[in-house]
Amino acid sequence: MQPIKIKLALDMMGGDHGPLTTIPAALAAISEFPQLNLVLCGDIDMLQQQLLFHNNFPHPQLSLVASNNDVGMADKPSVALRNKRESSMRRALDLVEQEQVQACVSAGNTGALIAMAHYVLKMLNGVERPALISGLPSCKGNPVYMLDLGATVNSDADTLFQFAVMGAVMAEEVVGINNPKVALLNMGEEEIKGSDQIKRASQLLTSCNDINYIGYIEGDDIFSGKADVIVCDGFVGNVALKTCEGVAKLILRRFETSLRQKVSAQFFGWLLKPFIKSLYQGVNPDHYNGASLIGLRGIVVKSHGNATKDAFLSAIRQAVREVERQVPAKIKDRLEHVLIDKA
Repeated sequence: MQPIKIKLALDMMGGDHGPLTTIPAALAAISEFPQLNLVLCGDIDMLQQQLLFHNNFPHPQLSLVASNNDVGMADKPSVALRNKRESSMRRALDLVEQEQVQACVSAGNTGALIAMAHYVLKMLNGVERPALISGLPSCKGNPVYMLDLGATVNSDADTLFQFAVMGAVMAEEVVGINNPKVALLNMGEEEIKGSDQIKRASQLLTSCNDINYIGYIEGDDIFSGKADVIVCDGFVGNVALKTCEGVAKLILRRFETSLRQKVSAQFFGWLLKPFIKSLYQGVNPDHYNGASLIGLRGIVVKSHGNATKDAFLSAIRQAVREVERQVPAKIKDRLEHVLIDKA
């Protein structure tokens, strides 16, 4: 079966490193996916300079769209929405809205991207708020999807219910998990624990036959594989994610310090190097980079602002997978079915 043609728009100026990271990632992506065409949105002179440096301009899989300003990482979302209509981020989103491309990838300001995407692409019918969802490593091998990671700070029970439905679709369509197990992140597994909105969301999910709801899950079980989809509001999800990233960095630094301090440790470290490398690759944040902004009428993938070339490439891969699986259409169909049953 011939792979479908895919066209993505990339915000080339977003993130901490801009074209220094996004250009190498884009070139790696078109090498990996022959069916992929990329529209690079940004400063034309800077993009051409970087492409020429890599001996890849012109290229049949690449086209350029000029932007006149950039969204800074410190820009307020409201300011970016009003004043950055000709930015590389806005250009990329406009191309999705105009159906000239099938998805957008950006490492830019998260708040600005959410505000712009909400304004330009609009929400799917029946969806109240967008959510950021990302796959995280688990003890069972398959990624565990967690949402919301910061798009919607305060979520009521109905919004959490919608997040659960959308998260289940992501796990089914992108990873291929049949009947994914869905859990609510809570301060305990007992039914009496949690806020009123968590308890109400649990009641809604328990009464929904289309969701394989397994109840509450605690923070220390996020990576256990007990659940395939973990649902929480954006404040809790963002704090949990950043805490996990910080703990991972702490463990790695402690390990490196121990190896440097003792000669015997250096010797055993050398012997264990292949194992350590394999272990690190399994939890390397670069491999899990690419949080999807779901609930919209188009595909938007958010990369880490400090993303490396490999990390931004992972975000592009995520966008390709979502286009191939037609994720927004699948979410729309599932939500319509669930909301009819709920009524």
